[in-house]
Amino acid sequence: MKFTVNADLLKEREKCTFDVEELTNFLDGGVKQTLHRRKLENFFISDPRFKDEVPMEYLSHKERYEHAVRKSCILFKKVKEWQQFDESASNFMDIYKSFLGISVGSAIIKDGTPFSVHYIMFIPAIMGQGTLEQQEYWVGRAFSNQIIGTYAQTELGHGTFIRGLETTCTYDPDTEQFILNSPTLTSYKWWAGGLGHTCNYAIVMAQLYTKGECFGIHPFIVQIRDEETWNPMPGIKIGEIGSKLGMNSINNGYLAFDKVRIPRTNMLMKNAQVLKDGTYKKSVNDKLIYGTMIFVRVVIVRDIISSYLSKAAIIATRYSCVRRQSELKPGAGEPQILDYQTQQYKIFPAIALSLAYKFAAMRLWDIYNKVTSQLKLGNLEQLPELHAMSCCLKAVSTADAAVAVTICRLACGGHGYMNCSNFPNLYAMTSATETYEGENTVLLLQTARYLFKSYHDAKSGLELTETVSYLNNFKSLRHKTWTTNLECMNSAFSQVAGSKIENCYFTINQLINSGISQEDAWNEYTIILTKAAEAHCRQFVINCFVITLKTVKLSAELLKVLTELCKLICCHWILNQLGDFLQYSNLKSNDVSSVQSLLDECLKCIRTNAVGFVDGFDIRDEILGSALGVYDGNVYERLIEDANKSPLNQDPVNISFHKYLKPFLKSNL
Repeated sequence: MKFTVNADLLKEREKCTFDVEELTNFLDGGVKQTLHRRKLENFFISDPRFKDEVPMEYLSHKERYEHAVRKSCILFKKVKEWQQFDESASNFMDIYKSFLGISVGSAIIKDGTPFSVHYIMFIPAIMGQGTLEQQEYWVGRAFSNQIIGTYAQTELGHGTFIRGLETTCTYDPDTEQFILNSPTLTSYKWWAGGLGHTCNYAIVMAQLYTKGECFGIHPFIVQIRDEETWNPMPGIKIGEIGSKLGMNSINNGYLAFDKVRIPRTNMLMKNAQVLKDGTYKKSVNDKLIYGTMIFVRVVIVRDIISSYLSKAAIIATRYSCVRRQSELKPGAGEPQILDYQTQQYKIFPAIALSLAYKFAAMRLWDIYNKVTSQLKLGNLEQLPELHAMSCCLKAVSTADAAVAVTICRLACGGHGYMNCSNFPNLYAMTSATETYEGENTVLLLQTARYLFKSYHDAKSGLELTETVSYLNNFKSLRHKTWTTNLECMNSAFSQVAGSKIENCYFTINQLINSGISQEDAWNEYTIILTKAAEAHCRQFVINCFVITLKTVKLSAELLKVLTELCKLICCHWILNQLGDFLQYSNLKSNDVSSVQSLLDECLKCIRTNAVGFVDGFDIRDEILGSALGVYDGNVYERLIEDANKSPLNQDPVNISFHKYLKPFLKSNL
């Protein structure tokens, strides 16, 4: 059914002060990229085989998985069709990125495809950690979908602490085979996407034993199901872990080994080797083994968090223009709820955050590419910086996104609680990122270790890497007079981060000097260490936003709105952490009112362009998946339409009335 566009939304779009298409092109990376993305989306989403007669939330757990597998098989066959259809489809991984639950994929399989880990982790792990011969054999089979793989690292008893994994892989030189074992219940592999019933191969992270010595965690390719029958291989215990808060199409599984033998050549040996006689050849840097995890953390920030924030902001903004409630002035009628300042304060930071983390992720992606190119030349100097930055940015962005999605849901009132609003699914998908690929608190502490060392280097006069270079001069910034321009606020974030890192350094060293062990001293101050790592991350994000504004070539109208959004997130974070800024930056108590006034001013300016800005995200209705956020604004019609799709509404009288309710009522006469 087609509707005319809601009159309120039409008015909002008419008063937009910038070219929405310019914003879309900027976020996509250019006009050509926008046209290509739209063509790709239409190619896949228009396929009638992906349409659901009954919404997925009404299906059983088993049915949802089976539908996800059916759609995934069609989807990835169409990828090959797309490659033939579109000559520019050369970057294979970029093509697949669109289909793994974020953009096109979310329109087809709402809570994720069970093939996702195959492309996000299985193939990249082989490419990053396999020899050229291993890459040629395994990547060829994986890309052509002759096999489906997963990445089995996390165990029942260990997740973020990789060195504590209990699965063992012992080399037998007599047969030139490794023997995999799960010695305890807590050593069962747990959580791997697609592991339950979808995949027949897994990269298994296990403790390597050879010649009676343990050499730590290494990756091994293991066949877990027969390629013809799909039955588990001998010695393999495997299954699905069960229903979760969300992502129930992903088919997360468990896996255990009982003396499972694999060839010696199934160890990924780019960074370390076991020779035929059992001799272990150590890698140049054992941290290279964690390369896949770093890659995924970068991808989470670059491709997932910004997208979820954008979707939440679009839904809440459009709905808030359609929804009218209460009276600001007696007799004046009910205003759009977006006219209420409190509503603006709930929603507009989500718009700003989606941009802030997008720009930060782009910078992190540049660092990642630079570091990986240097690794190929044997240069490992910037690997710790990349690891630290990917840890804290993943941790802070995912936590912020989960909060922002919840606030946007609450901004939509009771309707936001409906599955058809897509907020329940958005929250489930966003919240999941807070714990996979490293629990956030642990990741912040890993960043803190790097910051601790960096501050020591700064004190020693050593050269610092780019992301921590502010540790050389953060103190000199405190003496400047406070203003609410971006330069001053940007420097305030450096002052806070630098001071908190300095505090941690001196406090912990003071404890150590008093005779307390380094480990105990560290544990006593993990709260302030995580706060310092978070401050470092926010400094990086704000700095990336400010640098982006200085370097992009955009119209004055669009640049003005982007600047207002940057100012808004600065004010938002400063006021939320006011104590830190009063204590550590050049902000004084009598300056706080200027920050609040700037925030109020930003909300007013953004209000004029709010709908135009979220339209610029250019997320089509099928991908947005929300009755509240539809482009035409016919929210109430969509709510009724979705309600009537409920299986309970297909019959005027449910069978339970005759079986239970009627006898119960009659028994009371």
